Amino acid sequence: MKYLNKLSLIPLIGLLFTILPSCSQTEDIRSAPISEDLNNQETINYLALGDSYTVGESVAFEDSFPKQLSSTIEENKNYNVNTTVIAQTGWRTDQLLASIGGRASAEYNLVTLLIGVNNQFQSRPFSQYETEFVRLIDKAISLAGNDSNKVVVLSIPDYFYTPYGQSNGDDQISRELDRYNDFAKSTSKSKGVTFLNITDITRKGLNEPELVANDGLHPSALAYEKFVERLYPLVRSRLKD
Repeated sequence: MKYLNKLSLIPLIGLLFTILPSCSQTEDIRSAPISEDLNNQETINYLALGDSYTVGESVAFEDSFPKQLSSTIEENKNYNVNTTVIAQTGWRTDQLLASIGGRASAEYNLVTLLIGVNNQFQSRPFSQYETEFVRLIDKAISLAGNDSNKVVVLSIPDYFYTPYGQSNGDDQISRELDRYNDFAKSTSKSKGVTFLNITDITRKGLNEPELVANDGLHPSALAYEKFVERLYPLVRSRLKD
């Protein structure tokens, strides 16, 4: 695994972007437990699709952005949120597609999608991302009951602005991720799906090191909290009153 033959192979790679056993795999999908005292509340079904940024690599599950978002919805909308995460560290677009597979259409109240960094990191052809990202958006819409208003695509964080990125790359990382995000944004618009930019938050990682997790690469719990500060207002109005 390399970044355009410029990234030095160091042991940290094996810990971070590579495909690792994870408690958020297809065979072991994370779901937030439903408390008995919430049985009388209406349940919102939320599906989070992605990779390490959705799993919350190097932070507790409670600090990942899907779980923080679910908690925010419960606190502010008085709903019980059933959160399902289909994601794994290291997944590319093709691996996420394979994990979803022939999963039948469903009516999730909310679906988020954040994918693509491993396509870039592993120097996969950009054309692969173009083809498979479109398929993933279509699948996300299908899982949201064919309602594109229930789907939100998050931009890819920029790992160049981390200690790992500074030691193992250059600003070409940022330029390539901009290309991925520009395509994701235009595709989302064409599909009637909301696109949320959170990349700028991660580009503060060098000046604000508290935004980077202890692994020196992934976002911290604080960074994910900032994601949710932008994400929650978008989904709040889309949830049933």
